[in-house]
Amino acid sequence: MLKHPMPDPVAFSIGPLHVHWYGLMYVLAFGLFLALGRVRIKQPHIAAQGWKKEDLDDMLFYGMLGVIVGGRLGEVLFYRPVYFAQHPLEIFMVWTGGMSYHGGFLGVLIAMALWARKRGRKLLDVYDFIAPLVPLGYACGRIGNFINHELPGRVADPSLPWAMLWPTPDSPLDYPVYLPNPVHPSPLYQALVDGLLVFVIVWWFARKPRPRLAVGALYVLLYGMARFFTEYFRVPDWEVQVAGVPITSGQMLSLPMIVAALAMLAWAYRRPAVSPSL
Repeated sequence: MLKHPMPDPVAFSIGPLHVHWYGLMYVLAFGLFLALGRVRIKQPHIAAQGWKKEDLDDMLFYGMLGVIVGGRLGEVLFYRPVYFAQHPLEIFMVWTGGMSYHGGFLGVLIAMALWARKRGRKLLDVYDFIAPLVPLGYACGRIGNFINHELPGRVADPSLPWAMLWPTPDSPLDYPVYLPNPVHPSPLYQALVDGLLVFVIVWWFARKPRPRLAVGALYVLLYGMARFFTEYFRVPDWEVQVAGVPITSGQMLSLPMIVAALAMLAWAYRRPAVSPSL
């Protein structure tokens, strides 16, 4: 059995300015977007579409706004509307954690639509281009959740080698107070499965020309399936019963992604082949 390491959420301070690990994980995520994007634009079928390094910088700005605004609004509206209605000023305290993937996903879709319109790009090509660049950024966010000891997992068998004693929400750093039972370290599960594993598959798939929207649809499908699975190890924000079967909030939000992605994949592979330059 392991103990959560309980690192200080503040990475370093410069005078009165406190830089949090959670924020640094987002910086790392955006850095990975640029680094992977520079590799992606060198792939022959992507280069044929005329992508440039300057596009990455511009897209990153739009994407950052989409992730932060959409992610925070998703947390407020999907998961904790009552709490934030009582503490409205905390909506702006993004450095403390609390970002919804599904809200950030919608935010990025909207931001990329605005960018595509501005640059005269076909929106589906934009979605296909960025899809392989997203999963590792998601993994960074989940590592940030782990550092903040957020999103505790469900109770785990103490004999599980990686079962973890998890700090209570207000546990002091000097004298940690742990939950009574060991739990699954669910943020790490999600970083590895929803993030790293999905990245490996989508990146491999995107290395060759595919029908328009196929890459983007595959990412949505794999993430939805991975998230549905890893939700079984995480304490849900809320849960409902459907025909006597418990469904968590994350699973409820992932099901439409799975259905929509299957429809998009079917649509992509039934369309006539399109030249990469179009």
